[in-house]
Amino acid sequence: MIRLVLALLLLVAALPARAGIDVAEITTPGGFRAWLVEDHTIPFVALELRFRGGTSLDPEGARGATNLMVALLEEGAGARDAHGFAEATEALAARFDYRAGDDAVSVSARVLSENRDAAVDLLRDSLIAPRLDADAIERVRAQVLAGLRAAETDPRAIASREAARLIHGDHPYGSPGEGTPESVAALTRADILAAHRGALARDRAYISAAGDITAEELGRLVDHLLGDLPATGTPLPPRAEPNLPGGVKVVDFATPQSVAIFAQAGIDRHHADFFAAFILNHILGGGGFESRLMTEVREKRGLTYGVYSYIANKDAADLWTGSVASANDRIAEAIAVIRDEWGRLREEGVTAEELENARTYLTGAYPLRFDGNGTIAAITVEMQLDGLPTDYIARRNDMVNAVTLDQINRVARERLDPERLTFVVVGRPEGLEDRRD
Repeated sequence: MIRLVLALLLLVAALPARAGIDVAEITTPGGFRAWLVEDHTIPFVALELRFRGGTSLDPEGARGATNLMVALLEEGAGARDAHGFAEATEALAARFDYRAGDDAVSVSARVLSENRDAAVDLLRDSLIAPRLDADAIERVRAQVLAGLRAAETDPRAIASREAARLIHGDHPYGSPGEGTPESVAALTRADILAAHRGALARDRAYISAAGDITAEELGRLVDHLLGDLPATGTPLPPRAEPNLPGGVKVVDFATPQSVAIFAQAGIDRHHADFFAAFILNHILGGGGFESRLMTEVREKRGLTYGVYSYIANKDAADLWTGSVASANDRIAEAIAVIRDEWGRLREEGVTAEELENARTYLTGAYPLRFDGNGTIAAITVEMQLDGLPTDYIARRNDMVNAVTLDQINRVARERLDPERLTFVVVGRPEGLEDRRD
C-alpha cells in the first residue's frame, strides 16, 4: 500500500509546476548553504545533493574507484547489509539514487513527509557509513566489469572513449570515469575508502530541496545528514587544455555503420556571449528536426537517422561537440556536409527568421522543464554548481530574448571553427583517412 501511495504522490509531483519558482537560499546552523523551493500542497520532499569533483578525482592508478564507491553506497550501510538496506528503503517508500559523473557525485532522494526523518537517517548511513562488505564489492565490481566489456563492442562507446583520449590526453577527462577492466579489477577496499573520503566532503556539497519542508526543517535535516562528513576532499583537477587539431581520426572497428564524434573549442558558461552561442547551436544542430545539420545531413541527403550538436560545459573544459552515425560508404559525405554547414554558418550567419524561431521555441519550452518538485530540486542544484543566482529562472528567458541578430552573427564568425572541427570515427569508413591537421 505504501508503495502505491508513493507512486501516486510522484505522479502528482510531476504535474506542471506553478508559474513562478521562488528559490530561497538558506544557511544551516552548521554552515551549509542550501536552496529551497517550498511547496506544501502534497506531503512529499525532493532532495538533491551534489559533491563537486566526481570521477575526475580518481588518481591515475585507481581509475574507476569513485564510480565503484558510489555504486556501493546502497549496498549496505550502518547496521544493515545490502538486503536490509533495500528492505528498509522500500518499507519507508523512499527512493534514493546515486550517480557518479566526471565532475560530481549526485545523490537524489524522494521521501514522504511522514517518513522524512527515518528516510534521512537511512540516507545518512549510506553517505557516512557505507559498509563496503567484501561480497558487495565483488558483486558490484562484476557488474561494472560486465558494463565495461559490453562497451568494448559498442561503436558509440568506443568513439566517446577515443575522442576523450584524443582531446584530453592525460587529464582525468581523457580516460573513462568508470575505469578500465584492468583498473577496476585491481581496485582494493582501501582504494574505495579513499575515494569515499575524497569525494564526499563538506567543502564541496551543494544542496537543493523542493516540497513539503520549511527552511528551519531543511537546516536541521542537512546538518544531520552531512555534518559528519570530512571537512575537505581530494583537490580538484587542474583546467584541461583540449587538443583539437582538426581533421579526422579513424578507429578501425568491424561494423556496417560508422559512428563519428566531433568537437571544437566551446565557450564558458559565464561569458557575455554564451546565450548567443547557445541559440546559435540550437539553429546549427541542437534544434532537432528544425536544425540546419538535420536538414542538410538527413532530410536533404538521407545520410543519417540523426545528427546533433551541443555546447558541453564541464568544470575543467568547454567544448562545442556533437555526433553522427552513417553507413561506412556514406560517413565521409556526412562529415563533409557537417564541416560545410559549420563554415557556411560562420560566413553567412543566421537569418532574422531563424533567430526569432529559435528564441520562441527556447523561451516557450523552458517553463515546461519545471514539471514537479523532483525536477525543480535537480535544476536548482545544477544552477548552484554552475554558479548561477537564485533569480536565474526568472531572468533566463529575458537573456535569451536579449540576443540580437548582430550579436549572434558576430559570435558565429568568432566562434565557429571548421578548420579545428575534429572528428573521431569508429568503423570502417570508405574514403576517409586518419588525418589530423
